[in-house]
Amino acid sequence: MTGREVRPVGERALLVGCADLAEVLGLHAVLAASPLPGQVEVLAAARTVLVRVTDRPARDRLAPLLRELQATSAPPAAGDVVVIDTVYDGADLAAVAEHTGLSVEGVVAAHSGEEWTAAFGGFAPGFAYLVGPTTLTVPRRASPRTAVPAGAVALAGHFSAVYPRSSPGGWQLVGRTDAPMWDLDRQPPALLRPGDRVRFRPVRERVAGRGAEPAVATAAGAGSGAHAGPAATVSTAGPAPTSSLTVVATGAQSLVQDLGRPGLLDLGVTPSGAADRGSARQANRLVGNDRAAAVVETVLGGLELRATGHHVLAVSGAPAPLTLLHDTEELAHPPTDTPFLLPDGHVLRLGPPAVGLRAYVAVRGGLAVPPVLGSRSTDVLSGTGPAPLTAGTVLPVGPPPGRAVGQPEPARVRAAEELTVGVVLGPRADRVTAESLGRLLGQAWTVTDRSNRVGLRLDGAPLERVDEAELESEGTVAGAVQLPSDGRPVVFLADHPVTGGYPVLAVVRDADLDVLAQARPGDRLRFRDATSPRGDAT
Repeated sequence: MTGREVRPVGERALLVGCADLAEVLGLHAVLAASPLPGQVEVLAAARTVLVRVTDRPARDRLAPLLRELQATSAPPAAGDVVVIDTVYDGADLAAVAEHTGLSVEGVVAAHSGEEWTAAFGGFAPGFAYLVGPTTLTVPRRASPRTAVPAGAVALAGHFSAVYPRSSPGGWQLVGRTDAPMWDLDRQPPALLRPGDRVRFRPVRERVAGRGAEPAVATAAGAGSGAHAGPAATVSTAGPAPTSSLTVVATGAQSLVQDLGRPGLLDLGVTPSGAADRGSARQANRLVGNDRAAAVVETVLGGLELRATGHHVLAVSGAPAPLTLLHDTEELAHPPTDTPFLLPDGHVLRLGPPAVGLRAYVAVRGGLAVPPVLGSRSTDVLSGTGPAPLTAGTVLPVGPPPGRAVGQPEPARVRAAEELTVGVVLGPRADRVTAESLGRLLGQAWTVTDRSNRVGLRLDGAPLERVDEAELESEGTVAGAVQLPSDGRPVVFLADHPVTGGYPVLAVVRDADLDVLAQARPGDRLRFRDATSPRGDAT
């Protein structure tokens, strides 16, 4: 096929429309085997291929090439047959029955009586989109759940899937399973791979809940695996290393972060990394580290770290008041955005910042926790990387770098009545009315307390779609302004799912993503069209 529709996805990606799933897989195969100049990575979805690129010039250069590029017609491999034991008691089972005109028993029979095929991965590590019987085509929920339990068996559109871990989601829940969909101790980690055939086997109870062997999937040549948690751990017991930081208190949330793990979208692994990349880089620069060294990202103060050995630290991002203590005695209040010494046995305490949300603590030498899939970042959506920090966690510190400590720098986070970010409209701006598109840009949105590292949930006058037709899942990027059926946007942040089924109306400029990372509940956020005559002003 030639003359495909190619739409920009922000400044650094393109969404390529295809006639059907076969063309999607063929185009993906061609691009994966022979990357185009400027191509970073590609992700297959239901009817589209997302192509991430290096910059805006590469985006504009590749768009006409992707319209005409010939896709291979080679069919995917048949794959293994995977049997997944399933208890059919999902919260949406009755709603699915009503929508399809079947009885509850009929839904179970249709779902378990067909052979499904894993078409592509996405959303989260271990999450596979399964193609199967068209009798079970159902819409997503009008508003996504903030937490879908791990093992939930679900339907959306003409796809089925199993949630590998607890995460937000708008799919209709029909059952549950104990099958480990993602296991970092297994090779490959994903139980289901593109081309695998899948059968759901009804069972009355989850066997694992009765103290017997877990009800797991079985596949020819595939081990079941049992461990699905983070592979990287840090010590919480025993003597501290001679060069380390020990967590005394964590505050609201404290995580290890670096600049992330790009290049793994096909595994359902989002890049993740520091939400405010500029502040993480600044903190590392101040202590002389490589820009990608691991740091602590902490929310709204409350973090306390005790030094084993003498260390040079710097804190950037949200301007948290800093206190040095020894035996509970307050000794000093070093400034943020400036390197300082934390002597052996002393404690650094971060107070609540007056503005901003996230502060970044860098230590000279970086945090030497074990990497997972090439990064030390914690991805809260997938559970990949080090576990969230707790009191008693010991963080080993690496050897000092070969460069000098930096000079004090200006603060990056300042008070503002409103936060403003530039956006590139599309790829699905045509899914809302012209009035609603104007409202997206014309009103100030309020950041709600349901926001996290996955995304900012906004409140304001709801937007109206042109119609309620479902959009098949397609690749997404950080900064995507997605519109659920309730009309209130969600803006994806660092730990966003790699695919989504709600229309993306706009994508925040890469340079403005750090602004989003510092938005706190109650802040006002305004979008402006970055392609307008004044759109490139910063």
